[in-house]
Amino acid sequence: MTDTRHTPHLSSVQLQALRQDLQEQLERRTRQLRDLQAETHDGSGADDTWQELLVSVAAAHRAITELTQALDRLAAGTYGRCSHCEAGIPFDRLKIRPLARLCISCQRRSETA
Repeated sequence: MTDTRHTPHLSSVQLQALRQDLQEQLERRTRQLRDLQAETHDGSGADDTWQELLVSVAAAHRAITELTQALDRLAAGTYGRCSHCEAGIPFDRLKIRPLARLCISCQRRSETA
């Protein structure tokens, strides 16, 4: 049996497209976070608005962390591999869900567990 964990299953063109998408998302989320942080410093919203703002800030932080981790995995050569079974995640899945860390089979298993 061949060990495919270190065999690239994505072409350099596919990896470049995914890298560009991840970087664009990271830039967009970083701008969003800056705007949200500016709003928090304003502090003139009602309590409901303030809570929504804090939730949005937390979501933006989480997205930035996930995007940064995906870019780190890409640089390390582990991006696009299932974190559970290490099978290659198909390009079509990554194009739709660039932060996917599980192949479809493992994702289904985790959702039913």
